[in-house]
Amino acid sequence: MDCWIGVIHEADKCLVRVAGTLTRAQVPELLKACSNCGGLVLDLHDLLNADGAGVDAIRQLRSGGATLVGTSGYIQIKVDTQAAGSRPA
Repeated sequence: MDCWIGVIHEADKCLVRVAGTLTRAQVPELLKACSNCGGLVLDLHDLLNADGAGVDAIRQLRSGGATLVGTSGYIQIKVDTQAAGSRPA
């Protein structure tokens, strides 16, 4: 599976689900889906992997106030490691 991005708008929040592998090619679609979303919740239960650009986009959304849910340990480590400023080789 490449990447699937789905959006559910609710009264007080916007749930954006990401599944598969998030790469540079999908980042513009993800950012567009998340734009103008109040109470953004980024559901990463089905996110299998993300390249550097995908991880940066997740970090950018989190820094902008998004709540991350369902983040696997693997993805969480990638997000936190890059946030600390040390990029894995």
